[in-house]
Amino acid sequence: MMATAYWIDAPTRGSLRGEAVPSAGAGEVLVRTLYTGISRGTESLVFRGEVPAGERERMRAPFQAGDFPGPVKYGYLNVGVVEEGPADLVGRTVFALYPHQSAFVVPSAAVAVVPDDVPARRAVLAGSVETAVNILWDAAPLVGDRVTVVGAGMIGCAVARLARGIPGVEVAIVDIDPAKAEVCERLGVAYARPAEAPQDRDLVIDTSGSDAGLQLAIDTAAVEGEIIEASWFGDRAASVRLGGAFHSRRLTIRSSQVGMLAPRRRGTRTTNDRLGLALRLLRDPAFDHLLTGESSWRDLPDVMAAIATGSLPGLCHTIDWKDSG
Repeated sequence: MMATAYWIDAPTRGSLRGEAVPSAGAGEVLVRTLYTGISRGTESLVFRGEVPAGERERMRAPFQAGDFPGPVKYGYLNVGVVEEGPADLVGRTVFALYPHQSAFVVPSAAVAVVPDDVPARRAVLAGSVETAVNILWDAAPLVGDRVTVVGAGMIGCAVARLARGIPGVEVAIVDIDPAKAEVCERLGVAYARPAEAPQDRDLVIDTSGSDAGLQLAIDTAAVEGEIIEASWFGDRAASVRLGGAFHSRRLTIRSSQVGMLAPRRRGTRTTNDRLGLALRLLRDPAFDHLLTGESSWRDLPDVMAAIATGSLPGLCHTIDWKDSG
């Protein structure tokens, strides 16, 4: 079988390539892709060739082909239907951490069954919701906490939607783009511009990927408040002010990254448990508000370039592969 795959040939240049796909062997599944999703932050960094040399091995996607900065086949939000494999999986819709490709073969253990009541397109958000779950495991908000999420991207919005379900928790999203107020309203959380960011927050989660966002988190945390840095800056330096009241208020800054289970759950959960939880959480139809664009697979090279340059705004942009043959 021949499939179509998206490759980054070199920084800022991508193309579609034909790729041979074998039949599924013992313990494997052949998946025909329905949708892939573009993870704006990470995939833009990869497209621009901004993965630091020292992080290239750690930043490899599970089924990545090639190496940074390119040629590289990268991506990890793929939903498709199993066409060959174990009887209990054939015909099921599954999520896999696979790049943008119309069909592929992976071990059966590498796919997670999408619940029947979760639409296939919404299921591409599983990776983002899984990341949000890990962030909240790291952050461990308490009942009644005042929580701010800095940055209304896919991850920030997913974190805010999940956090609002904790009894008594007050959630606000801060973002520089006033157009994000609409999606915040649909997610049931408050929106604020940076100049109006609420103060004295018990927990501030930065997903903005910017110096200004991290600084705002520091400036708006309460005494002995916690700041979770959930962004990834690639090879860019970040500069913040740790003078003023940073030390007197005894603030804590900790990182969160989905590549490792949060320490609080490392002994009791697996990555498969975490992904399964994310897929179940996607029964919430509010997550459809994070799906803000869709294109044919034929347009993927142009779409990726536009997202990486910022000329195509939005949250999760999905790629429709259903007519890819």
